[in-house]
Amino acid sequence: MTNVDALISTMNLTKVYNGEVKALDNVNLNMREGDFLAVVGPSGSGKSTLLNLLGALDRSTSGEIEFAGELLSKVRNLDHFRSRMVGFVFQLHNLIPTLTAFENVEIPMRATSLRSRERVRRVNELLDLVGLADRGRHLPTQLSGGERQRVAIARALANSPRLLLADEPTGNLDTINGAEVMAIFKRLNQEKGMTVLVVTHSPVVARTTDRIITLRDGRIVRDQPIDNPYLQDLRELRDTDLGQALLSGKLPNEVQGIGLESILSDLQKILLNV
Repeated sequence: MTNVDALISTMNLTKVYNGEVKALDNVNLNMREGDFLAVVGPSGSGKSTLLNLLGALDRSTSGEIEFAGELLSKVRNLDHFRSRMVGFVFQLHNLIPTLTAFENVEIPMRATSLRSRERVRRVNELLDLVGLADRGRHLPTQLSGGERQRVAIARALANSPRLLLADEPTGNLDTINGAEVMAIFKRLNQEKGMTVLVVTHSPVVARTTDRIITLRDGRIVRDQPIDNPYLQDLRELRDTDLGQALLSGKLPNEVQGIGLESILSDLQKILLNV
């Protein structure tokens, strides 16, 4: 049963590679219009696989995805669907090096019915949105890494998608530029109502969203709103090897003798209840 309030619902979503590697295992997830969430988990947990399935870049082995009331398994022209509904931002910006920033953003619009004057207006609007109004004539090689990624965001928004999917969008950026990228996503979400899903390894990046979904071995093990950053830190500790050791009551040799033994019972109660 799907959630009638959801923009996207997945039902027992499963993806198996080579007949044996289960990248996703019966994932059930609801995303409402206007959600801003992060998907986290260790390498191989299924994060990018989930993003690719939600964005119709790949087909599931079993299960269903319902997007705005439409089952993706029934969509015949996925290219057309993606061009209307989904914008993608990847770790590598993938800009065409021989085209200017303006031209890179305009490319997705050329397959639409927009006239030239409307395309120019739209590109300028998007470049201004990402803080690059004065960089439209520059080639990618003339832009910094952060600027190139912001051009990629503008390109992803070219056809006004309902969902923006970002796969490690800050992975190649320094802290300052990464924060600028996440600030753009937050502004898109808060001011434009854009639904944004970010796949990330970074706890800092994840905490800038409103909801964190944790994957492990292809399954959702936690789906929680960001209510308190300190509680979130405790939840992340719970997922570490040390956190699991504290929960089990068996301290690793490396941390014995530093005083944890005396508060182990209290720590267990705290981690069980966050």
